Amino acid sequence: MGEETYVSYRADDRSYFATLKRDIRQFAELEGMDSARLANLDIVLSEMTSNLTKYAKEGEILVGVFESHEKRYLELICLDRGVGIADIERTMVDGFSTGQSMGIGLGSIKRLSDYFEIYSQKNWGTIVLSRINISVAKYPSIPGVTIKPMVIRMPGETKSGDGTFYQKVGNHLFLLVADGLGHGQLAHEAVMEAIKAFKAHSSSRAEQRIRHLHDAIKKTRGIVATIGVLHLETKKWNIAGVGNISTKFFSYLKTKSIIPYNGIIGHTIPNTINSQVVDAVEYPHLLLCSDGIRSKWEHGKLPAITRYDASIQAAAIYKDYGRQTDDMSVVIVKTF
Repeated sequence: MGEETYVSYRADDRSYFATLKRDIRQFAELEGMDSARLANLDIVLSEMTSNLTKYAKEGEILVGVFESHEKRYLELICLDRGVGIADIERTMVDGFSTGQSMGIGLGSIKRLSDYFEIYSQKNWGTIVLSRINISVAKYPSIPGVTIKPMVIRMPGETKSGDGTFYQKVGNHLFLLVADGLGHGQLAHEAVMEAIKAFKAHSSSRAEQRIRHLHDAIKKTRGIVATIGVLHLETKKWNIAGVGNISTKFFSYLKTKSIIPYNGIIGHTIPNTINSQVVDAVEYPHLLLCSDGIRSKWEHGKLPAITRYDASIQAAAIYKDYGRQTDDMSVVIVKTF
């Protein structure tokens, strides 16, 4: 963790599709995907790009490798800003399509995926999620918690100046979401130094960890960051932030925002920083966004979106609010 979690491929120009498919296949091979699943991946990508060409606009495919439920898998997220799908169940039948909706091949994508979801709204577009297993997980899952980090570098850059890191130590989950000042290599280096310092610190108090990072990264250009510490037994968050990482807790009925302190970690921070305690039973959803996501983002604007996989939810926020002029991060944590 720490690097970008997804690579973004623009998929609105069919002349680029051969390169897109080749790059993603090579990535899957390097990650250890076997030949049978590579063949499935080829078909899934062909169906996704075909649908984008025929029925969508402003298409994009995100690809990354993740672990959950004892599996390590390649994740593809295909999103567009087309007219949406009026009847998803009908379009899941192989061969069904209309000139107004993305239909051809959705049944094939579902059949060839180890996990599949689709979300669509009229005149908003569609998000298709496909996971293809690679191997058993290298690391155990964290009980009672699902974490989805979506970190995408600014178009044209080779490194992401946003980063996230989390780890379970004893009865605690430690989470860092950081944004290096600016973008590019120097921002990336600042975030990597912060993650290095974060790993080495043992305090379960978010404000103490912020002060430790501040001292550790003074030779960098600095970061803004939010740190959360979840006690896995009591289900209580201890959380604090400096700078413009937007941080909100959700339940199905209410929202709680965490107001960050002004400053730049590594350069200047307040003399007094207090963390807040939030009950994860009362607020089971935590959502954090860097300033590469426009500040007016709304999680619950789309109908029933919270019922979907965290990857769908993160992709919807990225799709609607990503600036594309900065690195972009959406991190979702669900407790249960």
